[in-house]
Amino acid sequence: MKIIYLTNPSIGRVDAKTLKGAIREVVDRTSRIMTDEWPSYTGIGKEYDGGHSVIRHLDKKFSAGDTYTNTAESFFALLKRGIHGIFHHVAKEHLLRYCEEFSFRWSYRKSSDAERTAMVIRNAFGKRLLFSAAAGGR
Repeated sequence: MKIIYLTNPSIGRVDAKTLKGAIREVVDRTSRIMTDEWPSYTGIGKEYDGGHSVIRHLDKKFSAGDTYTNTAESFFALLKRGIHGIFHHVAKEHLLRYCEEFSFRWSYRKSSDAERTAMVIRNAFGKRLLFSAAAGGR
């Protein structure tokens, strides 16, 4: 499951043009789109082989067969708890880094601490983050 906001956390508007543009950027055309009933998603399924399945939370529906948005909602709950409970404030310029951290946590949530640590060390090899790059060139 691809969570769009991780790819572009600076989406400022939730209108149809912006959301559909973000979806088109990152979702393969053979995919199936699963969303809630937000009107801005209307019509996006015509562009994807798998179509568009909608969960109507307003009707107290949270799944329909194999269609659900619970995974994305659980991820965002984890992200919000992290921001409010740990970091308290996140600058827009660093939001992508926080989203990437929580994406890693989510992706490896079923791994042991040792497996997660090993993955971090493997992925860090040969990389260097300078303060100036992290501070947005300041």
